[in-house]
Amino acid sequence: MRKKISINIPCYNEENNVKPMAEAVSNIMKTLDYEYEIIFRDNCSTDATKQRLRELAEADSHIKVLMRNRNYGTGGRGRKSHFRYCTGDAVISIACDFQEPPELIPEFIKYWEQGYKVVGGQKIGSEEGKLKYFLRHLYYKIINEFSEVPQYAHMSGITLYDREIINEIMKIDDDIVMRNAIADMGYEVKLIQYKQEKRRSGKSSYNIWRYLTFALNSLVNTSTGPLRLMTIAGFCMSIISFMLGVVYTIMKFTVWNRFPMGIAPILIGMLFLGSVQLLFMGVLGEYIGAILRKVSKQPDVILSEKLNIDDEKINTSAEYNND
Repeated sequence: MRKKISINIPCYNEENNVKPMAEAVSNIMKTLDYEYEIIFRDNCSTDATKQRLRELAEADSHIKVLMRNRNYGTGGRGRKSHFRYCTGDAVISIACDFQEPPELIPEFIKYWEQGYKVVGGQKIGSEEGKLKYFLRHLYYKIINEFSEVPQYAHMSGITLYDREIINEIMKIDDDIVMRNAIADMGYEVKLIQYKQEKRRSGKSSYNIWRYLTFALNSLVNTSTGPLRLMTIAGFCMSIISFMLGVVYTIMKFTVWNRFPMGIAPILIGMLFLGSVQLLFMGVLGEYIGAILRKVSKQPDVILSEKLNIDDEKINTSAEYNND
C-alpha cells in the first residue's frame, strides 16, 4: 500500500496564488509514487480566495478545503484544527505565497524516507529586504541565547512532519510556537537550505506589531531568562544605589559648603528608577499574559465550510482540547 502525503497550505487573501499553488503542488505529487491530498486552510479571506478554492475543490478531489468562521490567526488552535484533517503518513506545511518553493517537496520526502521525523526549510537568504532579514537574524540570536533548549535559526514555514510528530503536536499547548516545540521535543531535524523568494502576488498580512508579538511569545515560552535578568538587575542596582548613597553622604559631610545637593540628581534618579520599573512590569505582564492564555479555556476553531473532507478520517488518536 502506498504511503500518503498531506500538503497543508494556509492562506488568507491569496486569490491570485491559490490556483497556481494547487497546480504546482499537484504536478509535483503526480510525479511521485505516493497518495496525496492538498488541504487549503482559509483564514476567513475577504477577497475572492474562497470562490477560487471552491472551484479547485470541485475540479479535483485531491484538493480539500477548510474555511474558518473568522480569522483565528496562525496560533495553536488553528494549527491543531487543521492537522486534525490531515490523514497522511507525513504532513508538509507550506505557505501559499510562493516564498517557499514547492519544488523542494520531493527533497523533503526523500529525507523523510531516510528516517527523519522532521524536515525543515532553513533560509540562508531572502529577497524580503536586508533590514527585515537582519532583524529576523537578531531575533534568532536573542531567542537562542535565552532559551534553555537550542533553537533552530531561520527555520521557515515549509516543514515536513511525520505522523508521530503530528500526534505529539496535538497534545502541546496552543501558545507554543511550532519551531520552539520541535526543538523541545528533541527529535533529529534535517534542515534544507534555500533562499526565500518574494511573494508572487498579494500583500503579507504580517506587520511589525504581529512580528513583535510573535517574537515576545517565543521568548516567553522558551525561557525564564528575562525574569532572572530582572532579579540580577534589581540586585545590582540596589548595591549601586547603596554605594552612591554612602559616597554622597561622605562628600556632603566632608565638603558641605562646596557640595550643593541640587534637585537634578533627584529627578534623574526618579526618572531612571521609574522607567526601569515600567520595563520590569512589562516583562512580568508578558509572562502573566502567557499564563492567562494557558489557563483560559477557549472554544475550538469553528469551520464555516468543508469541501471534499471525510469526517470519519479525522485524527482522533491524540488529545484535542483546551482543558
